[in-house]
Amino acid sequence: MATRNTLHVEVVTAERALYSGEAEIVDAPGSEGQLGILPRHAPLLALLGAGPLIVKLGGGEETIFVSGGFLEVSNDQVTVLADTAEHAEDIDTARAEEARRLAQERLSETRSNTERAELQSILQRELHRLRVAELVRRSGRRPIHQQPPTQD
Repeated sequence: MATRNTLHVEVVTAERALYSGEAEIVDAPGSEGQLGILPRHAPLLALLGAGPLIVKLGGGEETIFVSGGFLEVSNDQVTVLADTAEHAEDIDTARAEEARRLAQERLSETRSNTERAELQSILQRELHRLRVAELVRRSGRRPIHQQPPTQD
């Protein structure tokens, strides 16, 4: 439950929940630019772009790659419904690099505008995944250690 100085954050995809807990700050990749969410933020509904979603609490950070979706802020509750998402440390950089390379190769060969748009989307998503993985690898960030919920 959010306190006066925190927000409650839920980050989910159709397949799984990636984060459920408190945060002092949430930085999210909005479709029109970076969003910074603090406690007592005004209600908001925003489209997400691809990039790092960073949850900060007590000097720790949780970085999650999201590739689009929605973010809602209401009553110190942040809900992220991501198209796809993964914890930054779980990104398989070799696989992402291979997907990027294949999309780049196919992009240079395609003549279809529809396929070109799809390949550009794949290429951008993989580039963002690689950047998020590199950001976390280089930063040496301290993860958030949540207390388990108490059983009432």
